[in-house]
Amino acid sequence: MLQQIQEASDYIKGKAPFTPRIGIILGTGLGQLVQKVEIEAAVSYEEIPHFPVSTVEGHSGKLIFGRLSGKPVVIMQGRFHYYEGYTMRQVTFPVRVLKQLGILKLFISNAAGALNPDHRLSELMLINDHIDLFPDNPLRGLNDEKLGPRFPDMFESYDSKLLKQAIYVADTLKIKLHQGVYAGVSGPNLETPAEYRYLRTIGADAVGMSTIPEVIVARHMKLPVLAVSVLTDLCMPGHLEPVSIEKVLAAAAAAEPNLTQLFTELVAQQTDIEA
Repeated sequence: MLQQIQEASDYIKGKAPFTPRIGIILGTGLGQLVQKVEIEAAVSYEEIPHFPVSTVEGHSGKLIFGRLSGKPVVIMQGRFHYYEGYTMRQVTFPVRVLKQLGILKLFISNAAGALNPDHRLSELMLINDHIDLFPDNPLRGLNDEKLGPRFPDMFESYDSKLLKQAIYVADTLKIKLHQGVYAGVSGPNLETPAEYRYLRTIGADAVGMSTIPEVIVARHMKLPVLAVSVLTDLCMPGHLEPVSIEKVLAAAAAAEPNLTQLFTELVAQQTDIEA
C-alpha cells in the first residue's frame, strides 16, 4: 500500500500548485463549498494512479486545490462508499494520499438520516462520536507501522479543539448546529422502520453510509478530524416516508449555505496553519 500511496501522491504533486494543509471531503450533493474556493488546480480521480472512481449521483469525482479563507486546501469533490463494491482499503485510500500530500487536519461532511426527534430536515449535526456497524474495517489485515499503530485508540475520534471551534463558529453565525452520535451502515438500501428504532435505541442520533471508515484511517495516522452531517431525511416515528435520491439532494441543497458558511469560517479559524 505504501508504494501505491506514494505513486498516487507523486502524480498529484505534479499537478498541484502548492502543499495543502487542510483536507475537506464533501458528501452527497454538497458541492457548493467549492464556489468559495480560489481554485488553482483540479485533478480528476480517473487520472490518479490507484484511485477509485465515484459512481454515485451527487459525487463529481475531482480533487480541487485552492485557497479557502486564505488557507491552502484540497477538497475531495465526491467520495467512495463500501456499497459501491470497493474494499474498505480502497474506500479510505484517498485519506492516506491526502495525508501524504501534507494535510494537517481533515474536515468531513456527509448526508445522513435524522434519528433524534429534536432534529429537523436540512439541519446540521456535528458528529462527536460514532457507532461502527460496517461489516469490514479498513485496518483489517497486516499493519504497516509506517502508517500507524496496530491498535489505534478511538477515545477521541473527533478532535475536541475542532469541536469547540465549530460550536463557537456556529453560535457566532447563528447556525443551528446539533451535536450527536453517527451510526455507519453499509447500505445501499435505506433502513427499515425496525432498524431505525434499533439504531435510536443503541444511541445513534443520525445514520449514514460513509465517514466512519475515513475517520478510522485518519486516526490511525494521527490526523485530527472534524465531521458534520447534513440531515437529509427524517427517520423517526411519525416522520417516516419513502425517500428518493432527489429528495436527499434537495434537502442537502437547502442546507448547503449553512454548511458552506460553517466550513469557510472554521477554516479561517485555523490560525496554526499558514496562508
